[in-house]
Amino acid sequence: MKDTITKKAAFVSGIIKENPVFVSLLGMCPTLATTKSVESAIGMGILVILVLLGSNLLISLLRKIIPSEVKIPCYIVVIATFVTIVKMLTQAFVPALYSSLGVFISLIVVNCIILGRAEAFASKHGPVASILDAIGTGIGYTIALVIVALIRELIGTGALSFGVYFPIGKAYYLHLFPAKYALSIFVQSAGGFLALGLVLAVMACYKNIKDDKKAAAEKARIEELKKKKAEELAKKKAEEDAKKAAEANAQPVEAKAEAVPTEKPAEEAKETPVIKPEVKEAV
Repeated sequence: MKDTITKKAAFVSGIIKENPVFVSLLGMCPTLATTKSVESAIGMGILVILVLLGSNLLISLLRKIIPSEVKIPCYIVVIATFVTIVKMLTQAFVPALYSSLGVFISLIVVNCIILGRAEAFASKHGPVASILDAIGTGIGYTIALVIVALIRELIGTGALSFGVYFPIGKAYYLHLFPAKYALSIFVQSAGGFLALGLVLAVMACYKNIKDDKKAAAEKARIEELKKKKAEELAKKKAEEDAKKAAEANAQPVEAKAEAVPTEKPAEEAKETPVIKPEVKEAV
């Protein structure tokens, strides 16, 4: 049961509680550079998931063999191997995506997310948990990229595109509002900062509201406990006062009963004859 909970936590934490972009603020460079369109963001997320899967699995299997003195260089070699494989596959089968992402595919080698999960999780857990951690972290990273890219592409162009980078036949465009109303700054370099800042601001606002509600609920609970405790103390004091009053009322009756004299000594004194001295007459 404990192992199951650990695996579930390993998968879920990377998506929500430990999201690499919105919570840990890791991998900011590719997040800002590869989110001009939703399709390129999805492509980058898939590549990161593949590298995470391969590196986490291999490092987990070799965690007891790799010497602690050279573990970081070994991790980088493993990650670089999988990045090279993924890069070659992307160039061969998805050339448009390869051209779009460019150097950022190679920079996955030094991505803090990949190296961080290798050091913090894969080197300390088994293969199954490491695979789940890689999938959860990769999905969380992809979701973050897609959210930022959705804001940038939608506001910056007024449309969403599909099939531009992935070979699905032809490109499709979903126009949501006229392009003349679009803010082109969002598809430029500064747009990444604006979109990311907007998302982080909304998340911080939500977190503050949630914390305020939690604090208010905790305060209400404490006040309720104080009120309950005060009622218990008042009830206990009332019982003690009633007990003392009852004892005080009982004490004078007993004292009065002890103070009443008996009539027997008086009667005995009355019945006792008085002996008078006899006086002899002189002859």
